[in-house]
Amino acid sequence: MPRAVTLIRSASLSGVAEYAYAATAPAESRLIFLAGACPLNQDGSTAAVGDFAGQAAKALENMRTALADAGAELADVISTRVLVASQRQPDLVTAWEVVRDAFGAHDVPSTLMGVTVLGYHDQLVEIEAVAAVLDS
Repeated sequence: MPRAVTLIRSASLSGVAEYAYAATAPAESRLIFLAGACPLNQDGSTAAVGDFAGQAAKALENMRTALADAGAELADVISTRVLVASQRQPDLVTAWEVVRDAFGAHDVPSTLMGVTVLGYHDQLVEIEAVAAVLDS
């Protein structure tokens, strides 16, 4: 199945980043803008309370569901923003490693941010994404 997303790596920028620096999608692609994926269980409770990695994993699980409902999957994501409610860089890295590993070789452009607070009780992680697909 052809993909709409093309990842762009820059030889002019540092190779330290664990993601592509840019991505494109052709004009005929359908863009999917996802709300921030939260670590919420089906009953609305927050999953993995106090666990940055666990909440990142649950947010990704919920993101996969939202993508599937829109006719897409992780390989169709064109960019992400990972929000982590912490001022400690190791907490951000813990959440990021889960996201990075989930995307594997499809290392989309991403932003990792520490924030003061997120919207749900005990929420530590939220992941925003944009995807692009070519409809048949």
